[in-house]
Amino acid sequence: MTLRERLGADIKDAMRARDALRLLTLRGLSAAIQRAEIDQRQGGEATLDEATVLAVVQKQAKQRRESAAQYDAAGRAELADVERAELVLIESYLPTQASDDDIRAEIARIVAETGASGAAAMGRVMGPAMAALKGRADGTRVQAFVREALGA
Repeated sequence: MTLRERLGADIKDAMRARDALRLLTLRGLSAAIQRAEIDQRQGGEATLDEATVLAVVQKQAKQRRESAAQYDAAGRAELADVERAELVLIESYLPTQASDDDIRAEIARIVAETGASGAAAMGRVMGPAMAALKGRADGTRVQAFVREALGA
């Protein structure tokens, strides 16, 4: 079952259960995927592949994280809680996230391969690290571990 098929089935389940928050979140996620499909259709492609759908889901999760942080900073805890609840639902569609130890090990391997050291080598490590951890780790986490590994 593809991610889109699972999303469609979960929307139907949320409608049957009359779960308003879940339904609203999943419909918003579905709409974001449809928007990406329309944008790509203008480029010539007809449908999105699974990797592109996953990228849209990751983008939606990142937006919820950032919104929750902004609401917290503004003292709007009730809105931040809604964003976090939506984030939990969206993250259930993402692959299992890499542990801190897995990220450190991957970065150590890349640093050893490239011979990178110091803050100036961030770019040489970040590109391969993000490619290796794509979909399994958030970029800010990876960046923090790369800084730690390079002593930046």
